[in-house]
Amino acid sequence: MAEQAAQTTPRDGANRSPRGGRRDDRRAQAPQEPKEFEEVVINIDRVARVVKGGRRFRFKALVVVGNGKGKVGVGVSKGQDVQTAVAKATDVAKKHLITVPIERETIPHDVEVKVSGAQVLIKPAAPGTGIIAGGVVRQVIGVTGIRNMLSKSLGSTNKVNIAYATIEALQSLVPRDQWLNAKPAKKATEKKVAKAEAK
Repeated sequence: MAEQAAQTTPRDGANRSPRGGRRDDRRAQAPQEPKEFEEVVINIDRVARVVKGGRRFRFKALVVVGNGKGKVGVGVSKGQDVQTAVAKATDVAKKHLITVPIERETIPHDVEVKVSGAQVLIKPAAPGTGIIAGGVVRQVIGVTGIRNMLSKSLGSTNKVNIAYATIEALQSLVPRDQWLNAKPAKKATEKKVAKAEAK
C-alpha cells in the first residue's frame, strides 16, 4: 500500500498547467524598451455635436508629452472613444515639441504670458524648492526635467488655454548665455583673477 501511495503522489510541478508556464516564460522574455517620452493625460471631455437625428458624442483629450531633458509638447484631439482621442492627441503633441532652456534644474528668468483668457506667470526658484504650481502647469512642467520653479495661473481656468499658455511661456525663455548683457563665464572669472592679481 505504501509503495502504491508513493507512486500515485504527483511530482513537483506536475499539477501546474504547462500552458500557464509557457505564458509566463513569454512575458519574461519579451524585451521591454524604455519609452523615450513620458505621456500624461491632463483632461478628457465628452463633447457633443447636434445633428438632424440628435446628438453625436465624441471625446476630446488634452495630453502632454516630455522626455524629462528639456523637450515638451501639448496636443489636443478628438476621437470616437477615449483611447483613440488620447492616441491622436499624443501624436499631435509629439509633432509640436519645443526645447526648454534649463539652468541648474530651474528656468533662466521669469516670464508672464497670456493666451486667450489664460495668463501664466513662471519664475525660477532656489534648489530644493520643488515645483510650486497648480494642476495643469504642474503636469506640463513635470515632464520637462525642471525640478525647482514657482508659478501662478491668472485669469481663465480653461485647461487647454492654460496648457498652451505654459508652453508659450516655456518657449519664450532665453538661455542665460544669449542675454544681451550676459558675459561668458570664462571671461568673467579671468577678469576677477586679473583684478585679484593687480591688488
